[in-house]
Amino acid sequence: MNRWVLGTQFLICLLFVVLIGGCAGHKKDHPLELRGDANTEAAAYILEGNHFFTGKRYRDAAMKYEAAIKVQSTLGEAHYNLGLALYRRSLHAEARPHFTKAAQLEPFNQVIRNAPPFRKYGTTKPKVTDEPRDDYGHETD
Repeated sequence: MNRWVLGTQFLICLLFVVLIGGCAGHKKDHPLELRGDANTEAAAYILEGNHFFTGKRYRDAAMKYEAAIKVQSTLGEAHYNLGLALYRRSLHAEARPHFTKAAQLEPFNQVIRNAPPFRKYGTTKPKVTDEPRDDYGHETD
């Protein structure tokens, strides 16, 4: 084969890999799955909320995320998802504190920090402390 054909095939393969890799990440404006250390009850509420969110039942989803926050208020994913559900209901003022709280709880979570609804409200700089942190950026005791 000549070099032009090999070069073209290489570029096509490279383009395919880049496109597939770009699509493999988190979908924009979708609720987050739990990654951290949620207790069983809070995790169940978030899973139910995500189910309602996927079905475009944002009011029901918000209620589940609020329940998860009442059980375990330190879950950045629950605050983010609640903010997203409120945002989808055009309750932007109510959504803002939850996006902010999510960014404070998960300062290094790029999905939370770069989500379009959150960017609309500006950025929140990560809180830098001398406290030891685990793999998820949570402060440890």
